[in-house]
Amino acid sequence: METGLKGRPILVTGASGGIGAATVRLLAQEGAIVFASGRNEDQLEKLASETNCETLPFDLTSEDEVKNALEGLELYGVVNCGGWGGEIATPMETDISVFERVIDVNARGTLLVTKYASQNIIIAGKGGAIVNVSSQASLVGLAGHISYASSKGAVDAMTRVSALELGKYNIRVNAVNPTVVMTPMSEWYWGREDIGNPFLETMPLHRWASEEDCAGPIVFLLSDAAAMISGVCLPIDGGYTSV
Repeated sequence: METGLKGRPILVTGASGGIGAATVRLLAQEGAIVFASGRNEDQLEKLASETNCETLPFDLTSEDEVKNALEGLELYGVVNCGGWGGEIATPMETDISVFERVIDVNARGTLLVTKYASQNIIIAGKGGAIVNVSSQASLVGLAGHISYASSKGAVDAMTRVSALELGKYNIRVNAVNPTVVMTPMSEWYWGREDIGNPFLETMPLHRWASEEDCAGPIVFLLSDAAAMISGVCLPIDGGYTSV
């Protein structure tokens, strides 16, 4: 499949994490010019040494930092992958300060990057594509995920509205909604037999996702092969939300 991404400049936030880093690697293989942003600058430098991406660290929660980092940056594509999981809590027990932080990073951060990056894509005048990394938590009820699910539900809504608003500039906006990627950060919860086993039994494919499972659809949605796809929230969940 010809992606058409060679030489196209693409920003990936959350690139110091698993899905973001896997997306940077795959975009680099496709010949894209990748700007990698994330919280862990050491991880970004390591990724740059592997892929020749350019590092562009900034704080997703600071409008000034986002604006300054993206000012004058010519872009074709954006992957909004930066995010924070928050806590596992019921609506009755949730810490509102944690809820506010999750919304600040996941929802507000996605909007800030979209706001300034889309302006640059419009100025470049070549069209483009934005992919927001959401979650299956926005599509189905998951116990303990009140804050995270709320933030990703907002991301899904932003995806649809942005697709409507930016379509006239030939900018497509989509989201991917991955299931659990079993990392050391998620294993403490999803690795528990009483939590993970019933979940996998329900999922038709009966396995956790990998970072690469998520990166492939992201790159597809950025590519020319998806030229008529916009406003979609695509589950990458082994069929979990279909049952």
